[in-house]
Amino acid sequence: MKYMLLIYGNDETWKALEAEGMESVLDVHRAVMAETRASGELIACDGLATAQARVVQIRDNAPAVTDGPFTEAKEVLAGYYLFECDLERATELAGRLVEAKYSPIEVRALTQPFEQ
Repeated sequence: MKYMLLIYGNDETWKALEAEGMESVLDVHRAVMAETRASGELIACDGLATAQARVVQIRDNAPAVTDGPFTEAKEVLAGYYLFECDLERATELAGRLVEAKYSPIEVRALTQPFEQ
C-alpha cells in the first residue's frame, strides 16, 4: 500500500525548528530518507515552497486565481513523503519527524488511480 505523509507547519513551527537547530532537523530527514531509500520504501519526498503559490477555484464558470497556498487554514502544507509500506510503518516514520512535535503530520493512504 502507498502512504503519503503530509507535513504541516506555521510560523510557530518554523521558529521551534530553528530553535532545535535546522541542521539537526535536516539530519533526521536525511536519516529517514537514507533508511527508506535503502529498504525500497521511499517513492518520493519534497518540501513545498509558498513563493509563487496559487489557489485556483472556479467562480462564475471561470477560473479565479489568488496568490498563496493558503486555504483558510492555520497551517500550510510544507512537504511530503510518499512510501510503499503498511500503515503501522508509515505512522512510525511520521512520528520520527521532528515536525510532529510542533504541527500535525497526516498519514493518508493513496486511493486507486483514476482510469486512463
